[in-house]
Amino acid sequence: MQNAAFAARGLDWAYVALDVPPEHLEDAVRGLAALGFAGANVTTPHKAAVAKLIGSELPSVNTLVGMEGFSTDAAILDGLEFERPAILGDGGAAAAFKHALPQARVFSRKGEWPPDVRDADLVIHATPERDAVLAELGPGQTLVDLPYPRTATAEAAAAAGARVLDGYEVLAAQGAASFRLWTGVPAPVAVMRRALGLPE
Repeated sequence: MQNAAFAARGLDWAYVALDVPPEHLEDAVRGLAALGFAGANVTTPHKAAVAKLIGSELPSVNTLVGMEGFSTDAAILDGLEFERPAILGDGGAAAAFKHALPQARVFSRKGEWPPDVRDADLVIHATPERDAVLAELGPGQTLVDLPYPRTATAEAAAAAGARVLDGYEVLAAQGAASFRLWTGVPAPVAVMRRALGLPE
């Protein structure tokens, strides 16, 4: 997705995956800056740790520009209308959505569980659980399902008439926001969506 976007904007850049074990995280982050990387994405399980490492005020960081941290996890919320959000989960992605939605009701196995989202109009599924249906949604509700491909929760919600924005939609929104932060130019959203197999 990002390499397609760089090519579309005529940028001689490359996006590569780097597996980093937790015990080497600090060295990896400092190495990115030392090697002149324009930036990076940070994914599970490192989002909260990177936020602490770079001294960010954010609870979770998924995008680095040099040594400055940002979160584009909640970019999918742009343009959505809702009044009563709920969040399922307590990891790094959930923390980013909690930061963006301080009024949200939060369900986690460390606190209130199982989730009762009957009163929510927007539900963010930010757990790694793929196979169990964690919450029942229906017409008039929107589910943002962070894992991809779709989870059992998302499949059940769609079958029951809820609107579902799956993990690929979330990834496209995150990626476009990260692209803008790194490059300072508008993201070629249609190109990025096409690379993910999404309708433009």
